[in-house]
Amino acid sequence: MKYLLAILLTLSLSYSLMAQEKLNYFPALDSNIQYFGRTVLSETKDVRCWAAGVYMQARFTGNTIKLLISDQVQYGQNHNFVEVVLDNQPAKRIRLKTEIDTLSFTLPKAKEHSVTVYKDTEAGIGYLDFCGVQCSSLLPLNKVPARKMEFIGNSITCGAGSDLSTAPCGQGAWYDQNNAYLSYGSLTARKLNAQFQLSSVSGIGLLHSCCNMSITMPQVYNKVNMRDDSLAWNFQNYQPDVVTVSLGQNDGIQDSLTFCTAYIIFLGQLRNYYPNAEFVCLNSPMADADLDRVLKSYVNFIVNFMHKRGDAKVHSFFFSKQFHNGCGGHPDLKEHEQMAAELTGFVKGVMHW
Repeated sequence: MKYLLAILLTLSLSYSLMAQEKLNYFPALDSNIQYFGRTVLSETKDVRCWAAGVYMQARFTGNTIKLLISDQVQYGQNHNFVEVVLDNQPAKRIRLKTEIDTLSFTLPKAKEHSVTVYKDTEAGIGYLDFCGVQCSSLLPLNKVPARKMEFIGNSITCGAGSDLSTAPCGQGAWYDQNNAYLSYGSLTARKLNAQFQLSSVSGIGLLHSCCNMSITMPQVYNKVNMRDDSLAWNFQNYQPDVVTVSLGQNDGIQDSLTFCTAYIIFLGQLRNYYPNAEFVCLNSPMADADLDRVLKSYVNFIVNFMHKRGDAKVHSFFFSKQFHNGCGGHPDLKEHEQMAAELTGFVKGVMHW
């Protein structure tokens, strides 16, 4: 009897090994992998990105997928975070550990699966390369949303200081609480079934940036890497229907003429890139009472000026209150959800979505 059981066990193990699915490698440029956001090709033909919120999507067969991701590991110590969404289940937040990471997932048996990978951390933490996937096979992509959105801003738009699940405020690296996937812009776009880009840099301003940064948004907006890269972005690659602008927090209270003039010039720059888009100018959701009052006044003037100049596709929207319960006075995840709900309602009205 024991001999028979041993034979059956051996046969069972042999069958299990034989039945183990074969994984095939699909490079980053496979036609069945789609990317959203500002990207370039690396020297190894991988897809490189810097900005928070850049994401890739794929559909695949088999019950195992391995995601091949390369991290710059800037300064030898920075490690990007990613969010991985499998079959539209709650996202898995992962801190990359080495220069070359293989993220492996086993899923329940099904005819097909989907995966989306988001860059959670911003350009200041370094670039990330999508190097391909290993799975049984890739499937043709589903039709992507026709609607397109872009969110221009600073650390708030990046989702900085919002996610305390990895480390409480004051612990870990400064970017450990960054979560672009659950930032107000990303949430708003997903609520509206839209593609999106986050064109945002922590600390950046319109006239003045904080933290000894020598750049301002108008100087770097046309770059792939908005921190310091010289690679120019081709705006024909992505023409959004809606562009929101949230700048002024890092500028502080500036001279009205100087600030409003710079803002109007920046809107003109945006209009050259996006002739048909609706622009929504926001206040700063973490501003104190004095700055909030000033920014609202400036934005109202700017929007009225644009209307008088003949551009009726410029709007203002102000968040209902200050959101500052995250790290360093930033909105936390719950507040980003509240902000997204408010902004979603406004955009629905403007766009009739």
